[in-house]
Amino acid sequence: MSTSPVATPLPLEGVTVLDLSRVLAGPYATQMLGDLGADVWKLERPGSGDETRGWGPPFIGETSAYFLSVNRNKRSAAIDFEDAAQLAAVRNAARAADIVVENFLPGALVRFGLDAATLRREHPELIVCSITGYGQDGPWAMLPGYDAVLQGFVGLQSITGEADGPPLKVGVAVIDVMTGVHAAAAMLAAYIGRLRHGAGAHLDLSLVDVGIASLVNVAQAALSTGKPARRYGNAHPQIVPYQTFEASDGALVVAVGNDEQWQRLCAAIGAPELGARIDWTTNAGRVLDRAEVIALIGSRLRGATCAEWMARFGAARVPAGPVREVADVVAEPELRRRGLVTEGVSGQGFNTALFNLPWKSDGSRPPLKFPPPALGQHTAEFMARFGSAGARAVSCPS
Repeated sequence: MSTSPVATPLPLEGVTVLDLSRVLAGPYATQMLGDLGADVWKLERPGSGDETRGWGPPFIGETSAYFLSVNRNKRSAAIDFEDAAQLAAVRNAARAADIVVENFLPGALVRFGLDAATLRREHPELIVCSITGYGQDGPWAMLPGYDAVLQGFVGLQSITGEADGPPLKVGVAVIDVMTGVHAAAAMLAAYIGRLRHGAGAHLDLSLVDVGIASLVNVAQAALSTGKPARRYGNAHPQIVPYQTFEASDGALVVAVGNDEQWQRLCAAIGAPELGARIDWTTNAGRVLDRAEVIALIGSRLRGATCAEWMARFGAARVPAGPVREVADVVAEPELRRRGLVTEGVSGQGFNTALFNLPWKSDGSRPPLKFPPPALGQHTAEFMARFGSAGARAVSCPS
């Protein structure tokens, strides 16, 4: 693990983030801030900590792989809000912070004086990011929000799966992840706004809002037409051919995004007569004749291997790719060459590879500062800095 400083300061160096969130959406957002240089203090319940610490197997040492995936570049303090001295330290930390992130039910933090209204009265420049299942108010506000429930609630399951099969959830908690990305973007925008105008903000992010917005074209079509969406399996509701096909030895995805690519596909599979059909020269025509188009393309693709088709499609510039196993994907050497994976990270009870920030700036990714922490690993440091003994040294950022 590289801990050497980079030549160019990371963009969020000097920004302090107090993270009261747990599970996925909030921790994903704060991990992004930590990757970008922010000083992230993750506060956890003594004894059990973030629920995802126990979400396994697999465990790497004593730490779940789930926890490892969203908690790098953070410090952990085990804090009991019912303990007066520890609560006072948390409030001191909030006064000194730039950003506070929490995912409690609305109103749950009022009795501790850690709700957004109280914190911002004491520190008007503070940015508070509240992440909930269903928002800060309204008839759904007090419902607990979990990704699997929300995938059903927002309609994502209704459009996922085979046309004649049952609704299915996506294989990863995609609404949580998207909420984390939106939360990070919102916090960065609010921080830029504070630098320009001097005012903080209370950000209200909900899984339900993000989940519905993430349906993009499907939700817009339903909103515009009033017609129900339906399941298309591995196909696309508005583009043909744009789906998974079977080759002679496995599955591959062909994604024809425009009419020129359609012509190149027809030539690559040795079926120029399909490209010559006037009624199929536009995507709209192919969508209307979806079943026939897919049947003809599918019959051709079953005649050769994935590797043979990939060679042909690569030469013809037809967007396509094999369906791969996750274990094969993460073992790909290209991930190491690009710096997406960092090998040999040592932490409390584990030595493993970890992922890095999934984008580069000026050709590089930020180095890993801290591996995912053990529960309460930095409690003493937190109390020394923000507790009664260290409180006098704490001041609000200008």
